[in-house]
Amino acid sequence: MAAAKRSQKLTWKDHAIRYFWMIVGSLIYTFGLDVFLVPNSIIDGGVVGISLMATELTGISFSLFVVILNLPFLYIGYRLIGRSFTIATLFSVMCISVFSIFMHDVPPVTIDPFLASIFGGIILGLGVGMIIRNGGSLDGSEIVAIIFDKKSSFSVGEIVMFLNLFILGAAGFVYSWNSAMYSLIAYFIAYKMIDITITGLEESKGVMIITDYPDEISEVLTKRLGRGVTVLFGEGGYSKQPKKVLYSVVTRLEITKLKDVVYENDENAFITISDVHDVFGGQFGKKTIH
Repeated sequence: MAAAKRSQKLTWKDHAIRYFWMIVGSLIYTFGLDVFLVPNSIIDGGVVGISLMATELTGISFSLFVVILNLPFLYIGYRLIGRSFTIATLFSVMCISVFSIFMHDVPPVTIDPFLASIFGGIILGLGVGMIIRNGGSLDGSEIVAIIFDKKSSFSVGEIVMFLNLFILGAAGFVYSWNSAMYSLIAYFIAYKMIDITITGLEESKGVMIITDYPDEISEVLTKRLGRGVTVLFGEGGYSKQPKKVLYSVVTRLEITKLKDVVYENDENAFITISDVHDVFGGQFGKKTIH
């Protein structure tokens, strides 16, 4: 029964919820793009940025360019990454293409390019983060980055950043150098906002504790912090003595309390703390600490 439950695929309802949030993310993204950035001659990176510059140079609709220019990347993504990712990305791209038609005539919120780059970047990052969180993407350049990542020593993020620096820099020739610099500001703000949207504001922390009193500390962490504790079995590198290593996940606000609890029971305990971006299942729930 448990095995059958673990192997269960996503239901139509799960997919419907994901695609609903991709629609919301696409709407938010298009609002930030067409109401904040485009009226101030500020562009986004990737295929969207190329499409905006192509529209500026040719007068052909952005909605048409963003779909056509993404198609080759989507084909490569379908062959090398997978069908579900490609379908979700195509769906998101089609959404911003359609939404852009209606958003194009919405008056800008601000004509101050500095304010537009800041708030436009925040809104763009929120929209893209929602799309990525639900399994899609808006940009074919990310597919190129994933492919090059397998053939080089650079990470996907570094490759995307490298490509976008060229694309955003090109805005200086199409619009103005002020536009290029504002575009860089908007891009970096959006980049950070994507991280916040995907990982959340309340970062969790993974904690490993090496102690001579594992049972006592495990019990007190469970009772006073309400957190599950996993016991790992290790061995001292120098002493060759068996060691129990405790692992738990807490919020950043609970770190001080955790250290107090541990050192109350073992002043020589060794603690390491690392960032954890996503936590699913287990006994990770909120409980009043005491």
